[in-house]
Amino acid sequence: MTNQAIIDKGKEHIMATYARLPVALVKGKGSYVVDADGKQYLDFVAGIATCSLGHCHEELVKTVQEQSQKLWHVSNLYWIEPQVELASKLTRLSGLDKVFFCNSGAEANEGAIKLARKYFYRQNKPERNRIIVFKNSFHGRTMGALTATGQAKYHEGFAPLLEGFLYAEYNNIMSVESLIDDTVAGIMVEPIQGEGGIRPADLNFLRSLRQICDREGILLILDEVQTGVGRTGKFFAFEHYGVKPDILTLAKGLGGGFPIGAMLATEKAASGFAPGDHASTFGGNPLACAVGGKVVDIVAKEEFLREVEAKGEILREALMQIGDSRIKEIRGKGLILGVEWDREVKGLIDICRQKGLLLIGAGPNVVRLVPPLTVNRTEINQAVNIFKEALKIWQE
Repeated sequence: MTNQAIIDKGKEHIMATYARLPVALVKGKGSYVVDADGKQYLDFVAGIATCSLGHCHEELVKTVQEQSQKLWHVSNLYWIEPQVELASKLTRLSGLDKVFFCNSGAEANEGAIKLARKYFYRQNKPERNRIIVFKNSFHGRTMGALTATGQAKYHEGFAPLLEGFLYAEYNNIMSVESLIDDTVAGIMVEPIQGEGGIRPADLNFLRSLRQICDREGILLILDEVQTGVGRTGKFFAFEHYGVKPDILTLAKGLGGGFPIGAMLATEKAASGFAPGDHASTFGGNPLACAVGGKVVDIVAKEEFLREVEAKGEILREALMQIGDSRIKEIRGKGLILGVEWDREVKGLIDICRQKGLLLIGAGPNVVRLVPPLTVNRTEINQAVNIFKEALKIWQE
């Protein structure tokens, strides 16, 4: 089928929940994807920071093939070896103690919200059920995660939203302090706000959140759905800050494009859940966990993470050297970078796509660059050159 044939059939049968671009991608390898008409694109979206090892990575393909011939699904009624192995790897790397597996970042965040509330319920403090979240945050599209998301545009039309969330200003510790009382169960925060414009937390801000949680006996929940699994040049973004959470959520890059999510917790926080308190039918299935285990094996290597950090600096420096007067700021860590402009960027992203470079926004004025962690220096240079060419004709 051609691009147009796929698009026409899709419009007939698929709900219009996405403002889809006029491209039907049918195959990919490494940092490149190809559409149904045979046009090749350099992919700096990577499934929105999800295809951490690029497309059709040989070791992941082999892992899927091997596991698919053993066991796909049996339910969490039973112990699942690849799940146990992946949990062991994640607890070792994070310093946390227990893992709950699910299928997406939204599910992981829903689990974190439930765990925080149930933790205090089991301590006979059911009044501690509110969670401080942040304006311009993004935590997912399910009702709990949606309510935790501090952006009104995502809330519109879904009232009544869930109760129990308080909205503070990101990187403003006094805003957080003003909301603390005996009803607060925890603080939920992204180390780098993704959909909110690629805005990193200040060092003192995140450390102060940890101090507040310790002082008040409440839980620090870090949403690392987009920043985890090597994206920032560390396996977890919290490593940049020297801050350890009580609860941590992961998804996106954990499966290298295969659907998987995870919620990690300390032994103390995890004690909030007992059998029957939470579940996920497909969560932690053998296929997803086998793939996730292989991703972790590759990404967790020190030399791999050093390369991510180095390539991130190369990309940042190249972007800074563009010197376009319309650029307001370049932000991020490792291979999650945002370029903020003094105007909306949809037209620029469209021109780049036409020239063979796939990009995505992070709010109306920010171009987000989240290539595969395996992107090489030649591909980075190619992307920057296309970007420069697009800027010459971008007039918005």
